[in-house]
Amino acid sequence: MAADPVDIARALIRCPSVTPEEGGALTYLADLLGNAGFSVHRVKLTSPDTPDVENLYARFGTKGPNFCFAGHTDVVPPGDETRWRFPPFEGALQDGRLHGRGAVDMKGGVAAMAAAALYFAAEQGEELPGSISFLITGDEEGPAINGTEKLLRWLADRDERIDHCVLGEPSSRAALGDMVKIGRRGSLSGTLTVHGKQGHVGYPHLAENPIRGMVRLLSALMADPLDAGTAHFQASNLEVVTVDVGNPAYNVIPAEAIARFNVRFNALWMPATLRAEIERRLRTAAGNEVHWSVDFVERSSDSFLTAPGEFVDLVTAAIEAATGRKPELSTTGGTSDARFIKDYCPVIEFGLVGSSMHQTDEAVPVEELRAVTRVYRGILDRYFATFGR
Repeated sequence: MAADPVDIARALIRCPSVTPEEGGALTYLADLLGNAGFSVHRVKLTSPDTPDVENLYARFGTKGPNFCFAGHTDVVPPGDETRWRFPPFEGALQDGRLHGRGAVDMKGGVAAMAAAALYFAAEQGEELPGSISFLITGDEEGPAINGTEKLLRWLADRDERIDHCVLGEPSSRAALGDMVKIGRRGSLSGTLTVHGKQGHVGYPHLAENPIRGMVRLLSALMADPLDAGTAHFQASNLEVVTVDVGNPAYNVIPAEAIARFNVRFNALWMPATLRAEIERRLRTAAGNEVHWSVDFVERSSDSFLTAPGEFVDLVTAAIEAATGRKPELSTTGGTSDARFIKDYCPVIEFGLVGSSMHQTDEAVPVEELRAVTRVYRGILDRYFATFGR
């Protein structure tokens, strides 16, 4: 193999790129790809009240179709480093496993994509019937404001087109190749406030307890399912994540109660229709007795689906050829940067087993790294055989 994914992953892990710090990871990747003939762009993106973030776009070839590998080199903080078996930014190899923060999420995936692309580009050279590109952000684990979404706009402003994309997030559940993400549910968050009147608990007739109203409204929000799911999506679910009145006293009825909630919703809803349904349920339950208000977080995300077809088929064929497993086509889990990429091209998520991501002693089996590299190489073979021109 022209480039060893284990060596690349170790080099990336040794870069302490905790969001929003670049930590040397994009510099290393830029040198690696640039030396192999990729045109490389380092793009620093900014926004008021958020940290500046460095990102990378690299491309080998100038013709279409342009197949893109997407991912991120930023990682979550390691926490108490004394609790790690090996230092989190050492990249230790022990017992056939590579240890370190980002080994799974997702420096290991980026390394495998890079190794596969370097091998394929070296083999094809000028005969490559299209282009291979990388879209790598340093803001996936953070607010995701100065990362993939803006980088895609930067590409569009340059008339740079991406035709298909594989995002290398750790999508496998228990064994490499058992699951591939062909879509994601959307996400909508909100804050519900019930307004009452503060008073003494011994004189409840002189007060209005907002907790009673909050219980009533939350019960209405969760009483009936939002839907039963679809062929490709599980049912939407609303989860209350906190309820608070900020009241340390036992003898005071609080003035207001606040609850925060999140909804993961399928293709039966859009953010606007979901907001309307939540407000309808609240109005019906409140009547004229409960005084309430609800504020929705602006940065909601839509659900999306990359419909089964040629692209999905070639990805699943490459997975099955390299792993012996036919992957489940899934839309489960949280959100990812695929929510931005889907507005520009079909996108599928496939990567390592995610069982240790974000954990102390995050680690990946070396053979799994090599196997996912073979999958990515197989995807490239099949992609240009199918779409190349």
